[in-house]
Amino acid sequence: MPRIARIQHGPRTMYALLEDNSYRPIDGDLFVTWKPSSKTISMDKANLLAPVLPPQIICIGANYRKHCNECNMPIPERPVIFFKLINTLAGPDDTVMIPKTAPNEVDWEAELVIVIGKRCKHVSEQQAGDYILGYTCGNDISARDCQLKIDKQWARGKSFDTFAPIGPWIATDIDGDNLDIKLTLNGRTMQHSNTSDMIFSCRNIVSYLSQSMTLLPGSIIMTGTPSGVGMGRTPQQYLRPGDQLCVEIEGIGTLNNTVAMES
Repeated sequence: MPRIARIQHGPRTMYALLEDNSYRPIDGDLFVTWKPSSKTISMDKANLLAPVLPPQIICIGANYRKHCNECNMPIPERPVIFFKLINTLAGPDDTVMIPKTAPNEVDWEAELVIVIGKRCKHVSEQQAGDYILGYTCGNDISARDCQLKIDKQWARGKSFDTFAPIGPWIATDIDGDNLDIKLTLNGRTMQHSNTSDMIFSCRNIVSYLSQSMTLLPGSIIMTGTPSGVGMGRTPQQYLRPGDQLCVEIEGIGTLNNTVAMES
């Protein structure tokens, strides 16, 4: 299947198939039944948006062994689950805002993002792939001081505005469990790994979550980050206004975001 984008063309927002130099709008409901339109839209006539508006943003922590080591965390026996709120959503080329109330320890986390294609509950690991529409790039931005020192739980530190940029589109014909993943900061490689190093596979994560909660069409699951985050460095390094973030995942594309201070 093709790559699926979400675009704005004039006053209309729509899903569209990505073609060489154009978008082909989708007629119907992406999560029910749809077909490609007979018309196309030139890429320079449309704005690329976050590839989905998720009803749920579910996240998996501590899912790469080396990341656990750099954060002095034990290897988990089961997926570590937390959530982000919908206000965190941002898209390709959107600005990641450093919050005025927590400006000092804002960190990056490149992540493979699963997009759920249909309602999912109590599915086996073998069945889970049938419920995955595809994958996109994500960045689990985190205010470490709120997460680890002030609140000592993850909700607020993970849920400031713009803290979940995703994009640029959804790739539907790839194996999420064997993809090169990289993050660069101002052109310097900070994270570089492969999703085959994840402790829990994409299908395992979907199945595990579905035993506890109904996964809704369009929901996203951020699958964890490899080593190389700012808090794991010596000395530690955090985001500053003007920084350029780039998450690149094999078979999907590149998610670019600029960092600025909240006004």
